Formats: sequence, structure tokens, C-alpha cells
Amino acid sequence: MVEAEIIPRLMLVHRARALPGTPRKPTPEEIAIFSGLVLAPFGDDVESRIAVLVEGGLSLDSLLLDLLAPTARHLGALWEEDMCDFTELTIAMGRLQRIMHDISLRYCDESETISQGRSILLGPCPGETHLFGLSMLERFFSDAGWDVTSTALDPEIPLLDRVRSTWFDVIGLSLGCEVLLPILAETVAGLRRASRNPSLRILVGGSIFVENPGYANLVGADATAVDARRAVLSAECLLDLRARAC
Repeated sequence: MVEAEIIPRLMLVHRARALPGTPRKPTPEEIAIFSGLVLAPFGDDVESRIAVLVEGGLSLDSLLLDLLAPTARHLGALWEEDMCDFTELTIAMGRLQRIMHDISLRYCDESETISQGRSILLGPCPGETHLFGLSMLERFFSDAGWDVTSTALDPEIPLLDRVRSTWFDVIGLSLGCEVLLPILAETVAGLRRASRNPSLRILVGGSIFVENPGYANLVGADATAVDARRAVLSAECLLDLRARAC
């Protein structure tokens, strides 16, 4: 079903937008160089470095998933190893958010988006402070034609209140540290009880699930995904499997 139906449909609504050159992925050396530029006090040469990569053939999706996402993980590792302080990390992550927004505006053709009539609520696990991945998810789900509501920058309304008042087909929750797993499990259970949608599907993601995908079952989620592209595919599969069961 995935090969015959889901992937071809996603290729139509969310295909990688080719930029000039031959498609490729950034090398580990390029990621390390880019991370250093983002972490520099004034972010010197970041834009020119992106231009070089674009001219070298990186697609929009590859820029986001294969450059910006690994850069964010690399910066987190530097902080954990005390190779940068919290202020430097915060400035660098804010810079990455701006870069992602600018890249999307520059290379994304909004006219290609096709509404699929499906809705998703995205939010961090309570207590989670890393939000870059959620911004990435919001962009990919929007490009795939989903109606996206994100609490990353609008946390005033609790997740439970949102699902009580609004129908969502899927909820996507992010988590990066193992210590919050019990809270995430409680959150998942609470969302299912409060949801207006009795067939709600819940998707979880973040570095902790990349390293330990079995944790998705532990917290009561329906699926997990290693990156934003696969998250869209997983959500589509969850809803299609539900439709087939009806």
C-alpha cells in the first residue's frame, strides 16, 4: 500500500523542489563548516555559504533536512559537551529558525500546495524547550496540503484545551530527552481522552525517538518518524489505515 498508493501521492503534493545543479546531500565537512558559521558571533558568511550549496545542487528539502536539521543536532551536541554556552546556543538556534524561514520563502512555490483536508496539531511535550524540529514539521506538513496548527510559538492555549475545542486528525508531539518520557505518556493519554476525534492518531518525534523508536509504544503513540519528510508519510499512512479499517 505504501509503495503503490501513499508514496506516489506524496510525491505529487510534496515533491522535492529541484534547485540548480545535480541533486545531492551536504557532506559531513560541509555540515561542520556551516555549524561553525551559524555559531559565529555575527553569523558571518552564512548566506553566501547557502548560495554555494544551492549552486552545488541541493534541493530545498535537502537544505532543510540534510543541512539545517543536522546542524541543529550538532549545536546541541556542542552544548552538551560544554563547547558552547547556552547564550551562544540560543542565538545560533534563533539564526537557524530565520535561515529556514528565509530559505522557504525564497525557494518554495506556494502555488504547488494542494489542500488534502487533513489537520494536525503540533506541539512540544510539556517541559520540552527545543522547538526547531517543530518548525521544520510545520513547513513540511503545510507543503503536503495539511491544515497545521502549531503551539511552538503560541503556547498560551494548553494542548488539552485545543483538542477539546477543535477537531484534529493527527497530533504531533516532540521530545528530545528521556527524563520527560513519563510526562509525554501522561500527555498522550490525556489528549486521547479529551479529543473531539475518537479516532485521533498521535505521532511522536525527536532525537530520543530516533535513538530509541520503541519509546513510541512506551508513551502510547501510534507512530514515530526520524525526520520531517517521513513524519508526513507516517501521518498519511496512519489515516489511510484508519480509513481502510472503517
